Amino acid sequence: MESKFVINNSSTEKGVLQTAELYNYIMDTSVYPREHEYLKELRAITSTHPRAVMGTAPDAGQFVALLLKTISAKKTIEIGVFTRYSLLLTALTIPDDGKITAIDMNRSSYEMGLPIIEKAGVKHKINFIESEALPVLDQLLKDPENKGTFDFAFVDADKDNYANYHERVLELLKPGGIAVYDNTLWAGTVAMDESLVPESKLDSRKASIEFNKYIAGDARVQISQVPLGDGITVCRRN
Repeated sequence: MESKFVINNSSTEKGVLQTAELYNYIMDTSVYPREHEYLKELRAITSTHPRAVMGTAPDAGQFVALLLKTISAKKTIEIGVFTRYSLLLTALTIPDDGKITAIDMNRSSYEMGLPIIEKAGVKHKINFIESEALPVLDQLLKDPENKGTFDFAFVDADKDNYANYHERVLELLKPGGIAVYDNTLWAGTVAMDESLVPESKLDSRKASIEFNKYIAGDARVQISQVPLGDGITVCRRN
């Protein structure tokens, strides 16, 4: 029988679907029943973190896993790790000899999920780098053997740098590789009048709007902005 961890958060806080009943229907019907037990456990632990809302939404995670399988991803990079939900999901999805370069400034949040990563037996797939992302990306690009070799990238870090991350990620991705940018709808505030947006969300709302315009005009990638979780933008390198 499935073991279910119940998280008493507002179901619409992470989602752009503003009907709680519809969102819960989707989650209860097709997301939670297929969510891996280790991911359920990590989601429960993350719910105790004061910034739990930063965790990857399970419905977005499910879609990411589908993308990883579809392109047979093996070499991936993750910018922004938090408590590791998306990292664990990727590690569970890619082959046993797959590798993930994971970059985050905050080791303490990363270590919240470490016991579950170890229990899942996927720690060997992960190279965690405690650092700001841009210097690490620039260092990776200094080695010609890294350019055009990554299958997949997941970006969930500071929104002001999304365009800077994108430029570097494109160099790392192979043709046909996929990049996913999280939180690009920023709780729906991108479509709200600025006067109605909570002050705490204004800066990232502005950054999200600028990035959405930027990525929409980038002819180097095919894109789809998907209303899962807090909004994800999927880019395929041409």
